Amino acid sequence: MIRRKKTKKIQIGSIAIGGRALITVQSMCTTKTHDVAATVKQIKGLQAAGCEIIRVAVPNMEAAKVLNKIKSQIKIPLVADIHFDYRLALEAIKQGVDKVRINPGNIGSEDRVKAVVEAAKRKKIPIRIGVNSGSLQKDILEKYNYKVTAKGLVESALREVKILEKFKFTNIVIAIKSSDVMQTIEANTMLSKKVKYPLHLGVTEAGTPFTGMTKSAIGLGTLLFNGIGDTIRVSLTADPVEEVKAGWEILKALDIRQRGPKIISCPTCGRTEINLINLANQVEEAVKGIKQPIKIAVMGCVVNGPGEAREADIGVAGGVGCGAIFKKGKVIKTVKEKEILSALLEEIDRIIKK
Repeated sequence: MIRRKKTKKIQIGSIAIGGRALITVQSMCTTKTHDVAATVKQIKGLQAAGCEIIRVAVPNMEAAKVLNKIKSQIKIPLVADIHFDYRLALEAIKQGVDKVRINPGNIGSEDRVKAVVEAAKRKKIPIRIGVNSGSLQKDILEKYNYKVTAKGLVESALREVKILEKFKFTNIVIAIKSSDVMQTIEANTMLSKKVKYPLHLGVTEAGTPFTGMTKSAIGLGTLLFNGIGDTIRVSLTADPVEEVKAGWEILKALDIRQRGPKIISCPTCGRTEINLINLANQVEEAVKGIKQPIKIAVMGCVVNGPGEAREADIGVAGGVGCGAIFKKGKVIKTVKEKEILSALLEEIDRIIKK
């Protein structure tokens, strides 16, 4: 059983993170924020996929001034991503965002940081400190011989925390992200021992879908297994819907949360007598819109099929040109290979409609 480290509970709009709150799945829009219609459309698609908190880039005042228009049309908390110009953070807060993400070290003097902090206090919204391996402060890089290190990343985060705490602000979320998996694990493990604030996990610039999902599963999965982390974002060079799907798969694999189908399918071998790869892909595509947790086994032969059948809600074990459809471990019918998909989907439909 995973024993989560208890952190401070922080409220982001209608969603809580930290404390005993559920670990949430986040993503970030790829649209230009000033394009309200496109941004709202993407957010609604992400929400349908299971995104629970959404972040948008705010690179200029044009983007900052439309945040309320976006927020008024969506149902999940909206986070503004701010860099360099503290006035953008002030405008985002004025527009009613649910959280701002800043790096206090890159928005200028402490007076500017204080102005952002005071505005966040008045609106009772949290600030996320974001530290990335690609934008570490020059003096910290110099201290560690111009190499990004886990110690340097943690030092940067703690420095930023102290700035906010100096102004008596503790409504804080922290994220330390590196494109290096082991560095991400090491830095967050180190940070979790030093703070009680909730941690936002991610492997930054993880890459294209296959590589990025692999790196994120290892990095986030390791930390979550060790009880570290309160919210996650999988960063992929892809449609952000894929980030949300990957985030949920990580949580499902660790039995932390369940959403939608869990599909078990065998890798195929010389015993397989049906076109299992095609069947498994068809099943996955057909059930992707289901939100209820359901375990589906798509097995190619009778060696491992019966064992998986005992654990699955519904499934099939292939035979010579046929398939045995099972429910809760019991075979309920045997059908010809060409009828397997329709028979399986029919039974799945019956289960989810109960």
